[in-house]
Amino acid sequence: MKDLLGLMGKAKEMQAKFQAMQEEIAALEATGQSGGGLVKVTLTGKFEMTKLEIDPSLLKSDEAEILEDLVLAAHNDAKGKVEAAMQEKTKELTAGLPIPPGMKLPF
Repeated sequence: MKDLLGLMGKAKEMQAKFQAMQEEIAALEATGQSGGGLVKVTLTGKFEMTKLEIDPSLLKSDEAEILEDLVLAAHNDAKGKVEAAMQEKTKELTAGLPIPPGMKLPF
């Protein structure tokens, strides 16, 4: 019976830690860039774009396709950074837990 109570206590503790981690991740910001810094995109931990910076030299009507590609590349760069930060925070929280490989947390 003690083991069950201990397990329940650990489950509540993990739930609180996951809640705190989710709040921490939501507060994250990552900036991705492309074109050598000519285009920059800032995303939150919820993958919401909060900022877009475009160098004025790219604002030419005949270069719209290039600009579109650079914005997409900067967005993907920022998204990759947010995902890496989320993975690192999850790894820190679940260190030592017997979680099967490939299982993604938080659910």
